[in-house]
Amino acid sequence: MAGSAQPPTAAGDVGPGGGSLEGGSEAFADRSLSQGLSVLVGLALCVTMLGLGCAVELGQLGHQLRRPVGLLLALLGQFVAMPLLAFLLALIFALDEVAAVAVLLCGCCPGGNLSNLMSVLVDGDMNLSIIMTASSTLLALFLMPLCLWIYSRPWINTAVVQLLPLGAVSLTLGSTLLPIGLGVLIRYRYPRAADLLVKISLWSLLVTLVILFILTGTMLGPDLMAHIPVSVYAIAVLMPLAGYALGYGLATLFKMPPHCRRTVSLETGCQNVQLCTAILKLTFPPELIGSMYMFPLLYALFQSAEAGLFVLVYKMYGRDSYKQDMLGEEEDTDISYKKLKEEEVADTSYGTVTTEEHNSIQMEPTQTAL
Repeated sequence: MAGSAQPPTAAGDVGPGGGSLEGGSEAFADRSLSQGLSVLVGLALCVTMLGLGCAVELGQLGHQLRRPVGLLLALLGQFVAMPLLAFLLALIFALDEVAAVAVLLCGCCPGGNLSNLMSVLVDGDMNLSIIMTASSTLLALFLMPLCLWIYSRPWINTAVVQLLPLGAVSLTLGSTLLPIGLGVLIRYRYPRAADLLVKISLWSLLVTLVILFILTGTMLGPDLMAHIPVSVYAIAVLMPLAGYALGYGLATLFKMPPHCRRTVSLETGCQNVQLCTAILKLTFPPELIGSMYMFPLLYALFQSAEAGLFVLVYKMYGRDSYKQDMLGEEEDTDISYKKLKEEEVADTSYGTVTTEEHNSIQMEPTQTAL
C-alpha cells in the first residue's frame, strides 16, 4: 500500500503522490510566516465559533432536544458518512500517509458556517441548519478523535499517524466551546448584537479564506501545482460533491420535505475548514505536513463553488416549485379558514328565531280563531 512509505521529514523528500515538498516545507518552516498564519487561523476560528453561538437560540435548542432529528442527522452525516467517504477516497487514490491524514481530518470535522449562508439562499430550514452545525460541533469533541483513531489504522505504522495528536485535537475542539457559549449568551441577552456578529462571522469566513489563499500561494511560490498531486485535487473536488449527495439521500431516507432535504445536503457537504486548518497548522510540524496544509483550503474553494452551483440551479429551476408549494399551503389555509367561518355562522344561527318565523307564529293563532 502507498501508506507504507516513510513520511517526508526534510526538504527534498518525496511528498504525497510523488510530488516534491522541498519548496513547501522550506516556506512553511519560516518561523515568522508560520506564526503569523497560526495567529490568523486561531482568530478566524474564534470569530467563526462566536458567530455560530450567536445564531443559536435556547428555545430552538430545547425544541430540537425534545425532537432530536437535527441531532441525529448531524451525527449520521458528519461522523458516519463523511469520515467513511474520506477514508474510502484516501484508499481509492492510494494517498501517502501525509495526504491521507489531511483528508481524514477534513472528513472528520463538524459542519461549517458556510452551510448556514447557503441554506438561506436555497430557502432551506434555517433552524435545522443552525442546530445541525452547533450539535455536530459539540459532538466533534468526542467523535472526531474517535473517527481519526479508527480510520487511520491503515497508516498506523507511519510517523505522521504515530504523531497524530488526538489529545491536541480534543483540546482545540474544547477551546471552541468558550466562544460558542459566549455567543449563546450574547444571543440571549443582546439579540441585535448577536445578529450583527453573525453577519461579521460570515464575512470574516470569506475574507480569511481569501487571505489564506494569498499568503499560502505566496509562500509556496509558482510551483504550487507541483507540490500538491493531482489525486489530492481530485479528492478536493469529489468529496464535497459526494457529501452533498449523501446528505440529500439521508434526508430523503428520513422522508423530510424538500426544503429540509436541501438543508441537510448542504450541512453534510460543508465542513468546518477553519477547524481543519487550525489543527493542521497548530499541531503538526510544518516540515512534516508540508503543502498538505493547503488541502482544507482547496476543499473550501471547491465546496463553495459547488454549493454556489447548487444555489444557481435552485434559483433557475427549483424556486418556482417552492413558491407553488407555499402558495398551495396558503390556499389550503384560506379554504380551511372559510369553512371554519361558515361553520361559525351556522352555529350562531342555530336555535334563533327570524323575523319571518316570528310573524308566522303570531299569524297562526288568528287564523285558528276565525
